[in-house]
Amino acid sequence: MALPHDSNETSYLLPPNNEDWDRQAIPDFVYGQKDLMAEGIQWPRNAPGVLEALPQSPFDAALCSAWKQRVELGLFRYRLRELQTQILPGAVGFVAQLNVERGVQRRRPQTIKSVRQAFDPEQFNFNKIQPGEVLFRLHREPDLPGTLLQEDILVVINVSPLEWGHVLLVPEPARGLPQRLLPGALRAGIEAVLLSLHPGFRVGFNSLGGLASVNHLHLHGYYLAHRLPVEQAPSEPLDPGGHLHLLRGLPAPGFLFYTRGPGLDLESLICRVCRATDYLTDHEIAHNLFVTRGAPPGKTSPSSALTGVRVILWARKSCFGIKDGEAFNVALCELAGHLPVKTSQDFSSLTEAAAVALIQDCRLPPSQAEEIPGHQPDQLQV
Repeated sequence: MALPHDSNETSYLLPPNNEDWDRQAIPDFVYGQKDLMAEGIQWPRNAPGVLEALPQSPFDAALCSAWKQRVELGLFRYRLRELQTQILPGAVGFVAQLNVERGVQRRRPQTIKSVRQAFDPEQFNFNKIQPGEVLFRLHREPDLPGTLLQEDILVVINVSPLEWGHVLLVPEPARGLPQRLLPGALRAGIEAVLLSLHPGFRVGFNSLGGLASVNHLHLHGYYLAHRLPVEQAPSEPLDPGGHLHLLRGLPAPGFLFYTRGPGLDLESLICRVCRATDYLTDHEIAHNLFVTRGAPPGKTSPSSALTGVRVILWARKSCFGIKDGEAFNVALCELAGHLPVKTSQDFSSLTEAAAVALIQDCRLPPSQAEEIPGHQPDQLQV
């Protein structure tokens, strides 16, 4: 069982007096190979995947208890209550949720002009957050591959949450890393998914121009008690070795990488994904990435088992700033089929066709798609 560092019992809760928060050391959540659960995690057959209905891993327990305490302490911009949710009628299976508060109260995005924009310490960044917003630090034991590349990954609340347990994974914030995906950050994101017993705990990344609102390296992680289309969507191979697949169908085609779990296969996947995102960043192509438990590549069905982890990468048209007036903005969760809607009117009137149209508006222009070697333009479209 994963244990807090140097202790058999360590609390991830803040002391009662907020004057003590600055003096409290950030607790470590230490985990090893045995804590990464690659198999046996499935959606319940006859019940929703709510947190209360499923067993918790030590990671789930630590995250959820600390997150809930921060809610009670009022550290969020709004108190997230149960969100009104609907599955849009149609073939896709979009999960739409009404989240008015996030649309109104979230921090305005920074001014971004380039996918490769440098970190600016004068802008908001995660070195400026309140001490109580940090839940814990992820710490990998030496039995895991890649431990020599150990980084401090802080798990921080997102003060404008999409859903229950919405956190940010922030690698070594003091280094001032820009929002460009690095292997250590991706490894932490995938391992966080494997640390959870909930099939609906997902992780994602928005590049600059892909609706990242803060230019300081971070990934998103959150619970969603619903299946998403990307978990079991069919795919076709793009290379003879079967390492890269094209995820076909709606809500959006994307590049699919797959691993059955920790080990050399996972390390190879991390290298392949980061080579792809490096190429996209270097060529000023915005992108979004989503990590979820899912079925293996190939022909699948709605009943296919979640036997491993899917990493889906979308190249997309750059969008700098939030589009006011749209039902939702297209970023990592929307491309995966989860649609946080901003207004009651849009929530009640949204259709699958309208959602598809908004996503299709983010298609990568053919001139940019043609620059990516070895693939046809239509395979790179959102």
